Amino acid sequence: MDFNKTAKGILDHIGGEENVQNVIHCMTRLRFNLHDKSKVDRKKIENVPGVMGTNVSGDQFQIIIGNDVPKVYNAIIGNSSIKNEGNKQKSGKKNVINGIFDVISGTFTPILPAIAGAGMIKGLLAIALTFGWLTAESQSYIILNAIGDGAFYFLPILLAFSAARKFGSNVYVAASIGAAILYPNLTALLSSGEKVAFLGLPVTAVTYSSTVIPILLAIWIAAYVEKWVDRIIPSMFKLILVPTLTLLVVVPVTLIAVGPLGSFIGNWLSLGVGALFEHGGIFAGLILGGTWSLIIMTGMHYAFLPIAMNNIATNGYDYIIASMFMANMGQAGATFAVALRSKNKSFKSLAMTTSMTAIMGITEPAMYGVNMRLKKPFIGGLVGGAVGGAYYSALGVKYYILGGNAGLPGITSFIGETFVLAALGFPIAFAAGAIAAYVMGFEDVENNEEQASTESTDVNADDTKTDLIVAAEKLYSPIKGEVKPLSAVNDATFSSGIMGKGFAIVPEEGKVVSPVSGKITTIFKTKHAIGITSDNGAEILIHVGLDTVKLEGKHFTAHVKDGDPVDVGDTLVTFDMDAIKAEGYDLITPVIITNPDRYQTIQPIKEGKVDTDEAFMALLV
Repeated sequence: MDFNKTAKGILDHIGGEENVQNVIHCMTRLRFNLHDKSKVDRKKIENVPGVMGTNVSGDQFQIIIGNDVPKVYNAIIGNSSIKNEGNKQKSGKKNVINGIFDVISGTFTPILPAIAGAGMIKGLLAIALTFGWLTAESQSYIILNAIGDGAFYFLPILLAFSAARKFGSNVYVAASIGAAILYPNLTALLSSGEKVAFLGLPVTAVTYSSTVIPILLAIWIAAYVEKWVDRIIPSMFKLILVPTLTLLVVVPVTLIAVGPLGSFIGNWLSLGVGALFEHGGIFAGLILGGTWSLIIMTGMHYAFLPIAMNNIATNGYDYIIASMFMANMGQAGATFAVALRSKNKSFKSLAMTTSMTAIMGITEPAMYGVNMRLKKPFIGGLVGGAVGGAYYSALGVKYYILGGNAGLPGITSFIGETFVLAALGFPIAFAAGAIAAYVMGFEDVENNEEQASTESTDVNADDTKTDLIVAAEKLYSPIKGEVKPLSAVNDATFSSGIMGKGFAIVPEEGKVVSPVSGKITTIFKTKHAIGITSDNGAEILIHVGLDTVKLEGKHFTAHVKDGDPVDVGDTLVTFDMDAIKAEGYDLITPVIITNPDRYQTIQPIKEGKVDTDEAFMALLV
């Protein structure tokens, strides 16, 4: 690869270097912040030699390069006036809207497993009631209902804990604020119908169970109060006085002003959504269902979660999340159409696989790896979502339980009076997306694997790699944990196979060891990803977590450097699992063979739980 040529091609089609506000890179991608995204020609960038694909995430325009990303990055910096800022992103002008979305997504992401599990239990419990397997008065039902409903009833406590991590305040003080506003005697007092006052100031009667906005506002204020108190209190009294004063200030302020304001905002948002669907009818669902995929791409979907939660808490049902199901089914159908029409065997297989994962609610591989790559099928998916959304809104389909999956496993969230209508919507949106994509057609993917393989082994003045003779070998697990297919990785760069083939591991301990005997080819400065070339020629990428490049090395410790020889089992990197999870990052770790074209088969040796002294992947030539 000519890195200078690749860099020039990227800059030419990204709007010129003057359009670049900042560029950083992780292990596989260039991450651009641009002044004007409309100047980007994605199609031409994706045709630049060395570029594997593109992606948009929030404010970032990402270009997927692969293992050679540091060299392309250096070529961009070296051949332009763009300054190297030590691979740190400039803060730039703060965008209030993006900041709000960032807070909401950062707060909700860590608690999603809890509410997803609880939501699934509530769905299964609804099935049990429907078929008469349990009665609402039975002790088993009461216990199961507590398991399913607990996370939602005490949602303010979960959100308080998570929001405090986001705002940088004490998480246990924040949880205490959530616990205080849910205290049974206080709840009884507020719901008694009597006038309530605190030190002569009126307290508005608000029910805080299952609410979202009041506690987010309260913890935002608490973060400022805590920091202000911490500055003025002498060190010897901080342990006692800082949390005491924070609680004494924030809880009454929440009850008197913040809680009612948050409840007012939430109720009006719910009324607005209800009015939209009541008066907009079929068009409300058509527009929302047809744009959900675009909303998800921008990360703005997290902004709808508080509204949806408030709708369910206030009205007992929601319309917004229901449309997301239809959008996902539309994208699944469009990818299925690609599988039917494509003549490229490997791409046909990829499309079929990602279509099935999209049906199960994991749409990123289908969207980024197939539909957006071909453009027209993505539009077909939007059509499918619009048709499904229009169907749902026309018939008043309701979503009753906030689960964690907008795919087939989440169908239990629709159990209620409109369940049958909801179930029929799944095949309708799927079929509409498939038909639209099939009719519109697309420019099929050519077989470029041989050319890519040749390019990857060229030796020139800028590339010191040698063409190795690859032999069959087995890889030992680099991490103790549970082996998963790449399709389980919630990042299309990995799950769609753009980077190569392999598997993923969900870690059980924070240590990465070498899976082979070989040499460290790359260890990124943020220490979250390692490239290794084995003695037999396998090129291996171990990427700890998703988007962990943003941690800039925090919570990671490297034990090797570029060029170091390693043997099986040598420690490469250690990391603090709890700290990384607490910051909202998914630790699933892809282990990728980045030169898969040199092997006939890459297959698992062991599935499920695996330890670092066990072989888990076989490379056959």
